[in-house]
Amino acid sequence: MYSVVHWLQHDTAGLLTLSAAAIAALLTMIMRFRVEPFIALIITGLLLALAAGLPVRDIVGSAQKSSESLLENGFGSILGHITAIVGLGAILGAVLENSGGAQLLTRRLLAAFGQRRAPLAMGLAGLVFGVPVFFDIGIFVLAPLVYVAARQGGRSILLYCLPLVAGLSMTHAFLPPHPGPVVAAGLLGVDMGWLIIMGLACGLPAFVVAGVLYSSWIGNRIHLPVPETAGEPPEDAGEPPLGVVALVIGLPVLLILGGTFAGITLPPGAALDALTFLGNPVVALTIAVLIAFWLLGTRRGLGGADIAELTARALRPLGMILLVVGAGGFFGEVLSETGVGDALAGSLQATGLPVIASAYLISSGMRIAQGSATVAIVTTGGIVAPLLAGSAYSQPQLALVAVAIGAGSIIASHVNDGGFWIISRYFGIPVAEMLKTWTVLETILSLSAFAVAAGLSVLI
Repeated sequence: MYSVVHWLQHDTAGLLTLSAAAIAALLTMIMRFRVEPFIALIITGLLLALAAGLPVRDIVGSAQKSSESLLENGFGSILGHITAIVGLGAILGAVLENSGGAQLLTRRLLAAFGQRRAPLAMGLAGLVFGVPVFFDIGIFVLAPLVYVAARQGGRSILLYCLPLVAGLSMTHAFLPPHPGPVVAAGLLGVDMGWLIIMGLACGLPAFVVAGVLYSSWIGNRIHLPVPETAGEPPEDAGEPPLGVVALVIGLPVLLILGGTFAGITLPPGAALDALTFLGNPVVALTIAVLIAFWLLGTRRGLGGADIAELTARALRPLGMILLVVGAGGFFGEVLSETGVGDALAGSLQATGLPVIASAYLISSGMRIAQGSATVAIVTTGGIVAPLLAGSAYSQPQLALVAVAIGAGSIIASHVNDGGFWIISRYFGIPVAEMLKTWTVLETILSLSAFAVAAGLSVLI
């Protein structure tokens, strides 16, 4: 018995066995027993830590020093990085949604592109509006405009909804302030500016392939009518100026990128300090939120109580996301402390696969198995981080690994993914057609983005 325990805790093969058992237990709890992912991650992390022989005091601390435990450090390290960013991003998206900015932007795009290119206009609307809002909110808000465009065009609703959801999915997977990219950046130590640059460099070509070319091809081959229950978009009276909407969406991105490039090009001094301060993601988003409160709230008749209620409503859905992320941080901390992460790193390196390929394959497997992109990212980040520890990877290279993890987290969306059912419900797409269209689109988006990321990693 002692020899088996010693083998599990100290031998590379034993540690890999523990890792495989932990991941199997995690997937079984989520898939078979429907345990909430954050609870499953905590249970798996605790069992792995105990099986690996870590002292109880190190795992949960003591009455005197609980703050030094793996449990609290794991939660605190990652939540300290992402909570403010994700929260501010959610508030910014809620203000834009409430003001009618999304409908305004989409109407202007539809008018500019004309009926013939309306599908491309819907895709661009998904890309732009997808930056500040969550994937499902983008569908809720913009679906009525998809119905109108499809009715006017007299063509399959797939031609209009697939580009939209492709744009929303691209920003959701690769760009902050969405939870997945922010989590990946925190786990791998990636500068947010570089994540934006590489996310756009990989995501935009993937969007063209999946959201424009594939959507057009499949939309002309499968005709589905607009659902009979489809509603009408709200009237456009009182919508804000387009310039204000563009300012609120673009300002935080520009500030973050400004801080990143200032750190590369400017010498130490007041200018560098100012741009670094303004380019901090929390500062940049706070500035954008305050401007949005004023231009899209107060100046349009909202009182303090209205803005407070809007803010509270935006933050309510974040609880489960942050719990999953925190639990994933704890699981990753255990992987690192037990030596399981190092054993996995050595095993993956022995295969000869580049780190970026390993990250993509692990994330893809987690996504296909349990459906949640967030769980796939936090779990993969914990596994991959030891491969990068102490390495000479540059910020652009780390950002590409984060993009690869994000790409893997959206592959092959199917019936275990909540987004699959949201799209099916809102656009009246039967399950068989969802598998032929949306599942394939997500796979193409994933593979295309990874291909660009892998190519760039060779060149940088």
